[in-house]
Amino acid sequence: MNVRHRRPATWFATAAVGVALVTALAAPASAAPAPGDFSGVPERTSLSYTSLSTGVHVGTANENEARPGLSTVKLYLADHVLRHGDSSAEDRDLAARMIQVSDDWAASLLDSKYPGAIDAAAREYGLTATSRGSFWGDSYTSTADTVRFLDTKKRTDPGSPVLTWMTTALPVAADGTVQDWGTGRLAAATGTKWGWADDGSSVVASASIGDDFTVAANTYGGAATQSDDVRTALGAFDLATPAIVTAPSVPSLLDAILGIR
Repeated sequence: MNVRHRRPATWFATAAVGVALVTALAAPASAAPAPGDFSGVPERTSLSYTSLSTGVHVGTANENEARPGLSTVKLYLADHVLRHGDSSAEDRDLAARMIQVSDDWAASLLDSKYPGAIDAAAREYGLTATSRGSFWGDSYTSTADTVRFLDTKKRTDPGSPVLTWMTTALPVAADGTVQDWGTGRLAAATGTKWGWADDGSSVVASASIGDDFTVAANTYGGAATQSDDVRTALGAFDLATPAIVTAPSVPSLLDAILGIR
């Protein structure tokens, strides 16, 4: 287990309000998870957690291992496009689709337009295990890198659309995958980005933000396996039946390409 402090502090159970799971559902307020010892997490899963209020970081021994980034690298791509792209409405719409419905076509269009984006984000945020492959889908990252990125965004750019889109992601992805596992099942998670291999079960990822924390997991296995590992390490999931709220509209990919609003 890896533990580090940004500054000396004591653990506090912090209330998280307005819990909005990435399924665009509202749920009762819950306490942020308070991780202790990650040594019991199976090697199949890498897991990283940072508390924003205390600066405490906890991670598995393999949290810095470069693993298939899957769709979590869309976070880096979207951030670069928003901050260093041409500021077009089309780019913004495509970036939103990448995060909210994990649209691979949108990611491919932006990755083709900005092939250096992922590596540039890695340099900017100090993501030492992150690198782009032949295209975005072949990229690698670590859970430590993902948490470092999200922690930096939460602290220095809390109004980033990337974070907003995580909180307004939809229950079902563009390819039909139900987005409901891993860190996104934590009661205090307010937004999540998921990733999965094409076969859906060989490797999966999830990265979440809460009012007071960031967390990421990557598992060689399926969604249920990751959920079990995250629950064991970080505590109970929110099993309450949430109230349905109106999901935000997401521009169609055709509209995004043609610039039609």
